[in-house]
Amino acid sequence: MRKPEDATVEIELPADFDDFWAAGLAECALYPLDPVFTEMPSLSTDKVIVYDLHYTSYGGLRIAGWYTVPRDLTPPYPALVTIPGYISEPTIPKEWAELGYAALAVAPRGKLRSNSVFNPGYPGLLTHNIVDHNTYGYRGFYLDVVRAVDVLLDRPDVDNARIGLQGSSQGGGLGITTAALRPDAIACVAAGAPYLCGIMTAPTLTRSYPYEEINEYLRLHPKDVDRVRESVAYYDGLNFAPKVQAPTLLYLGLEDDVCPPETGFALHRALTCETTLHTFPHCAHHAGLPGVLRIVEDFLAEHLVPGAVNHAF
Repeated sequence: MRKPEDATVEIELPADFDDFWAAGLAECALYPLDPVFTEMPSLSTDKVIVYDLHYTSYGGLRIAGWYTVPRDLTPPYPALVTIPGYISEPTIPKEWAELGYAALAVAPRGKLRSNSVFNPGYPGLLTHNIVDHNTYGYRGFYLDVVRAVDVLLDRPDVDNARIGLQGSSQGGGLGITTAALRPDAIACVAAGAPYLCGIMTAPTLTRSYPYEEINEYLRLHPKDVDRVRESVAYYDGLNFAPKVQAPTLLYLGLEDDVCPPETGFALHRALTCETTLHTFPHCAHHAGLPGVLRIVEDFLAEHLVPGAVNHAF
């Protein structure tokens, strides 16, 4: 009988892990953010103001996003960065603004509105330059989300003490990495069905994409297995987890065939911060949707205290 909570998920921590990511953050800092917010009246409502957003990230790439604020509340607002899944595009986060948040839905490099320079495709991103951790496609992708936090910190209408992260699948995994890289700035994290945790173990537990990309790559390049293992260790959420300081909500589907629950339980064990875990039997990658949204909403409200807490979902 499968017992995902008892599974062993092993990952080595590179000796220069901290130095590697410190260098990436330092390189980002060389580029002015230069955020440009353009109000979009045609997309706004009587409750929410919508802005098109572009800012500069790692390597000088311009990254897109949507920024929304409540129309009738007085700033500063608590803020959220909402992070998209692997193949999904960020939607305009009007529902979060209706609850009183300033919400930034980030479109990291490779997403449709941020792919003019870097466009590995889907499938493609997970294995893009995977044998070299210095040029791996996810390096800039991870840092694009960190820079979205910097955009919020630069906003006079945002309360810098109340910034949270929210997402599921890739969004959940990048919530963990971002909270680890910016522990001084993040007040809470809501992470569902987290991807990019146990990156080398997950492909042995599922044949679903995106992890199947690794299986396919290694079938073509079997001699690269050690190089791949060494490279993705720099990107594995399990190595970031002990560095997360913010209260974290995890929610898992116990029949998830995309991000195996074994890896979610391993993340839960690796986190040393205040952590709340919800598991959903008979749920796959949706990890309790739609009902879990109420749990997510209440968790974020507890830690970020928006001015309007009237359930929008």
